[in-house]
Amino acid sequence: MFSFDYVKNADPEIAAAMEAELSRQRENLELIASENVVSEAVMAAMGSHLTNKYAEGYPGKRYYGGCQCVDVVENLAIERAKELFGCEYANVQPHSGAQANMAVFFAVMNVGDTYMGMNLDHGGHLTHGSPVNMSGKNYHCVPYGVNDDGYIDYDRVREIALECHPKMIIAGASAYARKIDFKRMREIADEVGAVLMVDMAHIAGLVAAGMHESPIPYAHVTTTTTHKTLRGPRGGLILSSNEVNEKYNFNKAIFPGTQGGPLMHVIAAKAVCFKEALSPEFKEYQKQIVKNASALASALMERGFDLVSGGTDNHLMLVDLRKMDLTGKDMEKLLDSVHITCNKNTVPNDPKSPFVTSGLRMGTPAVTSRGLKEDDMEKIAEAIKLAIIDRNLEGAEAIVKELTRKYPLYESVR
Repeated sequence: MFSFDYVKNADPEIAAAMEAELSRQRENLELIASENVVSEAVMAAMGSHLTNKYAEGYPGKRYYGGCQCVDVVENLAIERAKELFGCEYANVQPHSGAQANMAVFFAVMNVGDTYMGMNLDHGGHLTHGSPVNMSGKNYHCVPYGVNDDGYIDYDRVREIALECHPKMIIAGASAYARKIDFKRMREIADEVGAVLMVDMAHIAGLVAAGMHESPIPYAHVTTTTTHKTLRGPRGGLILSSNEVNEKYNFNKAIFPGTQGGPLMHVIAAKAVCFKEALSPEFKEYQKQIVKNASALASALMERGFDLVSGGTDNHLMLVDLRKMDLTGKDMEKLLDSVHITCNKNTVPNDPKSPFVTSGLRMGTPAVTSRGLKEDDMEKIAEAIKLAIIDRNLEGAEAIVKELTRKYPLYESVR
């Protein structure tokens, strides 16, 4: 059982904020596609005494003494990651998905090299070439995007690659609701002699459970976060083959290239997460995520909402508010007032700024972790419609309260 008592005694102000956040999570329906609800076991590992141990280096080759126990932890995490994703090499030390991505950049490219990544405005990620990010400042990114139907235009990706001859091509997204054709992306990369990097941060849990094609057979290197659909601690992971790793040395790119000491308490939580993900129950959970996403997408469209690409193949969907003349910023706040949490998000060719946007991104990993099923997605869609279209906030909030009481969260946490 997790308890706030230690924090209350040491720092009542922080304890109060933590308790308020627990209440918020319990009372809200979490539809942010990148968030989830970790197990008590994962939380316990993260909050353990392993945080005390410095362990620069890798198992068996540390720069500090007394690492024999954390070596066991890291080796278990590595072996479980390799088993889970069916690969030969895994580095479990990245502090985040962004750190994993930067390490691959550091290993594969030189500053100023050209690469391709999905346009952030079309569903890509900040670390795939945004000009405000290191990936856009230190390297030359040539973006690709989606067609008018909201799908990746692979023919156009090929045309761009033939024009710019990139050193690397990134496949992966943060707001793309359709399956990615990794085989096609590898064919394009091979044609121009580029390295194919796949960032599967959003779909890692789906990949682990066989609900999305795995990038491992096609990508030279794959990165991911360990939270989101994977339902682990906030952290990163690099996966590859022994052959590719021998060429680029991803271990060296992480330490000493881009990080110092690993977070051993987080690596322990990753190991716990990977063990959970290897279970039959996890596969059923991932199936339910996809079922719930499909049900929610259909229910929203039935109630008059437009979705980019007209639906979803994975865990998320992107609501296009342009025909309603509404902004993502305002609707995010409105839904939050009735205890539905989602995030404003740009849609392809969005006329509004990233701080305002014309879209909302929604996903089902967290509500599925609470136990909600397809029938409950109908109720969520109705609550969203009541709030946004009818402006019946009282009716929307009543539906949310019904669902959060039916599916309680963290009952053992006091």
